[in-house]
Amino acid sequence: MDPMILKAVLLGIIEGLTEYLPVSSTGHLLLAKHFLGLNFEDATLEKTFTILVQLGSILALVLVYIRKLLHILLSAHHDKQARNFILGVLIAFLPAALVGALLHGFIKGVLFNPLIVCIALIAGGFILLLVDELPLERKHNDATRFPLGMAFKIGILQCLAMIPGVSRSGATIVGAMILGADKRAAAEFSFFLAIPTMVGAFTYDLMKSYKDLTLAGTGLIAVGFIAAFISGLIVVSSLLRYVSRHGFALFAWWRIIVGAAGLTGLLVFG
Repeated sequence: MDPMILKAVLLGIIEGLTEYLPVSSTGHLLLAKHFLGLNFEDATLEKTFTILVQLGSILALVLVYIRKLLHILLSAHHDKQARNFILGVLIAFLPAALVGALLHGFIKGVLFNPLIVCIALIAGGFILLLVDELPLERKHNDATRFPLGMAFKIGILQCLAMIPGVSRSGATIVGAMILGADKRAAAEFSFFLAIPTMVGAFTYDLMKSYKDLTLAGTGLIAVGFIAAFISGLIVVSSLLRYVSRHGFALFAWWRIIVGAAGLTGLLVFG
């Protein structure tokens, strides 16, 4: 296989697999590029690929939830609960949107480095292990019925994911569980919140960088898009069932192992 195509496939798979798991897609992509050289020599192609491949994982999420989303949207005019759910997701989205817009340059210029990613992965892994085992009261088992105040608090915690390695889904899942959601509902609300968050981040990056994007490498971008879509589809369609039965320990230990391996690599190789 052509090395460039292999890079596109691997990056797409990493994006799709890790976007909705509480393990940090940004952190994994950054470490993969740093240690495995999974980046393109053409900086313009690199930027274009990074922005557009996210659409694959977004599309996977929307496809799985399209019937439920359409039902909520179409019933909103006569169903107060549907309107409250839509409002709750938007309220949860706003803090990260504001922080991301204000600190975009600082986040990309200062926080995007492997050391911060590794530390955040390890710390987040231990936090996820702790919360997974705590005897928390499970008051909420339906992600579409979270109170507005609870949704806002989850949105505040999502801002922690601006630090690469923290994980957007990890922060929102942990936040929802601490606030009384069961594991399945916490993961599902994280899915719903991902839609405006990821679409907003994609749109913001596109608006800031559209002049620098290129039509070259369309085939590579398409390969990455498809890989992200398929792997994202697998995760979204199976994660709720898995966490309902087994919790988040597997992902917590994965974070710790990857973070520790990254720290070792930084000490040995720089």
